[in-house]
Amino acid sequence: MFSPLLESVIEREKMPVVDEAALEAFCAENDMVALLVAGDYKRVSTVNDLAVILPELVKEFKGAFAPCVASRDQEALFQGKYGFVLLPTLVFLKGNEVLGTLSGVHDWTDFISQIKEIITPAQKTDAAE
Repeated sequence: MFSPLLESVIEREKMPVVDEAALEAFCAENDMVALLVAGDYKRVSTVNDLAVILPELVKEFKGAFAPCVASRDQEALFQGKYGFVLLPTLVFLKGNEVLGTLSGVHDWTDFISQIKEIITPAQKTDAAE
């Protein structure tokens, strides 16, 4: 179960909730993807913060990545597959390639600079093709 706030963001922003198979299909449909692996909002207070920040990041990066949310029952699977421990985490993917992960909540300028570092090499690769 997601927090009520995350549920409302998922609905308002029309973010798909994905399991492993749905994530694979979503990655095939989109150039770059940001997977939110949220965690238990009752134990991790920053889940709601990232729920609000993610749509703003999508706008800031002018849709360079498509957001989706890991289903709660697949979070541990994604943690193992993508090699992160802390929640919430954003996993940036291009196809089956992990571009990078960003765990926790950061200052806005830190979010921007860290995401640029993660996605810019992939964008340059696209421009060269």
